[in-house]
Amino acid sequence: MGILALAADERVADVEFTKDALCVTLKDGRIISVPLAWYPRLFEASPSQRKNWQIIDGGYGIHWPEIDEDLHTAGLLRGAPAPRGSLPGQELVTIFKKSVRPHRKPAVRSRSGSRRRPGRPA
Repeated sequence: MGILALAADERVADVEFTKDALCVTLKDGRIISVPLAWYPRLFEASPSQRKNWQIIDGGYGIHWPEIDEDLHTAGLLRGAPAPRGSLPGQELVTIFKKSVRPHRKPAVRSRSGSRRRPGRPA
């Protein structure tokens, strides 16, 4: 007895938005619906910007040129929200926060050669 398995086709057929969700219809008929809040650029975009999308990567991705956003069906199927700092300008803030460290006085060597912080007894 054989099992009939329909071939999955994860390429994008259509993209629609509801008030609070992104809905992507795949070529095999499945519909992926994810919260719009997962994708801050799309959430903040105007309805006309959301409607201006293109299929990329052989049908496996969606690109919104006006807001520079790309999503792929693999990530949507996995249920992967956008990474933190995905709004324009937030990447720099996140990088800056990670790179800034509290100011510390440099260590100095005492006459005996051991390292100590200035202002602290040896």
